[in-house]
Amino acid sequence: MDKIIRIGTRSSELALWQANTVALQLEHFGCKTEIVKIDSIGDMVLDKPLYELGITGVFTKNLDVALLNDKIDIAVHSFKDVPTKLPEGIVQAAVIKRGDFNDILIMKEDDNFFSNETATIATGSLRRKAQWLYRYPNHTIVGLRGNVNTRLQKLEDNDWDGAVFAKVGLKRLKLLPKPDQALILDWMVPAPAQGAVMVAALEKNEELIEFVKQINHEETATCVKIERDFLRVLEGGCTAPIGALALLIKDEIKFKGVLFSPDGRNKMEFSKNVPKDNAWDLGEFGAKFLLERGAKKLMYNVPADIEKSTLIYSTKSLSHEQIAILNSRIGAVSSDFITIRNNRIKPVIVKNPIKNVVFTSQNAVEALLNNFAPMELDFENIYCVGRRTKRLIEKRIGKVKHLEKDAEKLGNYLAENLEDKNLTFFCGNKRRDELPSILEKNEILVNEVECYQTQLTPRKIEEKFKGILFYSPSGIESYLLDNSTNNAVAFCIGETTASEAKKHFSEVVVAKVSTVESVIKSVNEYFKESLEA
Repeated sequence: MDKIIRIGTRSSELALWQANTVALQLEHFGCKTEIVKIDSIGDMVLDKPLYELGITGVFTKNLDVALLNDKIDIAVHSFKDVPTKLPEGIVQAAVIKRGDFNDILIMKEDDNFFSNETATIATGSLRRKAQWLYRYPNHTIVGLRGNVNTRLQKLEDNDWDGAVFAKVGLKRLKLLPKPDQALILDWMVPAPAQGAVMVAALEKNEELIEFVKQINHEETATCVKIERDFLRVLEGGCTAPIGALALLIKDEIKFKGVLFSPDGRNKMEFSKNVPKDNAWDLGEFGAKFLLERGAKKLMYNVPADIEKSTLIYSTKSLSHEQIAILNSRIGAVSSDFITIRNNRIKPVIVKNPIKNVVFTSQNAVEALLNNFAPMELDFENIYCVGRRTKRLIEKRIGKVKHLEKDAEKLGNYLAENLEDKNLTFFCGNKRRDELPSILEKNEILVNEVECYQTQLTPRKIEEKFKGILFYSPSGIESYLLDNSTNNAVAFCIGETTASEAKKHFSEVVVAKVSTVESVIKSVNEYFKESLEA
C-alpha cells in the first residue's frame, strides 16, 4: 500500500504499545504508518469507576469520531473496551493475536492478609468487584482508575491490601512484580476479549480493510467473537458484571460465561465444549440459556421470584446440570461458603523421595500440583481418603496403595499396617484431628505440610429455606457464623460432615454416595412425599 496509514490510539503507555505493535505488523507487509494520539473520555474522567460513568465506549468514542472525520485511517483498541455494537460505518478490520487473558492481584506486601477477617482490595471494574466479593464477601472493594503506572502508584500510596489488574497490561509494559507480590486469579473469569487488540476502520475503505486483514489472527478472532456474542445478547457492557472466556483446544472450543449480581452475592454460569465448526452461535446460545433462567433479574440485583413449593440452599455453587437433577417443584439457591487458596510450598519439601504420604482431600492434591509438576513428586506409598481423591491422585501423580472412606478409618489402618513409622501428611489449615491423633498415639511421626487454606466466606440468608446442603465441616462452620439452624434439614455429603451437622441441626440426612449429585438426590427423596401430596 502506497499511502501512509494513520493509526489512531489513546495516549497511555499501554495503548501506545498496542498501536506500535499493530504498526510493526502492518509495516511487515510493506506500508508506512503514523501514530496519532487521541485521548478518550475514560482517560480524562478518573475520579469515578467506569460503571458509574453511565455510558459504554468511554475509551473508544473519540477514536470513532476521528475515524468518521477522516483524521485517522484505523483505530487501535483494547478489544474489551469496545462496545458490542459499533457505530454505523465502522467495522472490525482485524484482531491481533491475544495475549494473557488472566486477571492478577498485586499485593501491597504479601498474602498474609488473606488470613484476616477483612481486607481492602482496589479495582475500578464491576466484573472484578462482583467476582471478588462473591469469593470474599467480608472484604471491602475501593475504586481504582488511571493508567497502569498511576494505579500501581495509588496502590503504593494507600493502605490497601492489593489491587486487581489485567496481567497482560503489566506484562506488556514490563511491570510485573516479583512472584511473591503477585497472585494470578485463575478462578476469576476475564472480561470478554480481555488480552486481545482490535483494529477498526471505515466500512467504505475496502482496499484498506483488505490490507489490514493480513494481520488478523483467526483463532483469536473466533474466540473473542463468541465471548462478545455472549456479552451482546446479555446486553451488558462496562456497567454489567459479566465474564466470558472461549479457548480453542485441539479443534474444540471450550467456553465459559458467568454473570453476577452487582453486589457479588449471586452468580449464574454457563459452560460448554463444542467442535470448532459448530461453535459459531455458542456465545449467543449461552446468553439465551441464562436469560431464560432469570439473568436479567440477577444482573440488575432484582430478587428472583422463585415460585416453588420448597426451597433449598446449597453452601457450594451448583452447576445448571446439578440443579437440573432437582425435582421441578424444588427451588435452589447456591453460593460458596468457603474458598480454597493454595499455599506456596518450598521446593525442599519434595526435593528427596518420600516413602509414605497421606491425602485426605482433593484440595490437597490440587494444591500440591499447583506448586510442582507430577514428575517432581516421587512418592513410594500413597494413602488417601475418598474415591474422588484416589482418582485424581492416580490420574496425575501415581498409584494409591490404600484407600479408606474417612480419616479415622485410614488412621486405624496405618496404625496397624505402616512398617516405616513416619509419613508426610499434605493437608489444609482446617484439617481434622482424627488421623494425626491416631497416628501420634501409635508413635508414628507425622510431618504435616499445610498446602492450602480453607477460608470461611459466610453470608446471611433468608429463613425461608427448608434444607441446607453441606459438603464439609468448614462449610457448616461458615454457615453458622451468620445464620441459625431455623429448623431446616441439613443435607450432608458424608459422615464426617454429618457428624458436625448433628451438633447443630435436629435433622440430618447423609447422601448415599459422597458426591454433590448424590446430595441433591437425597433432597429429592426427602421431600418426595410432601411434593406429591
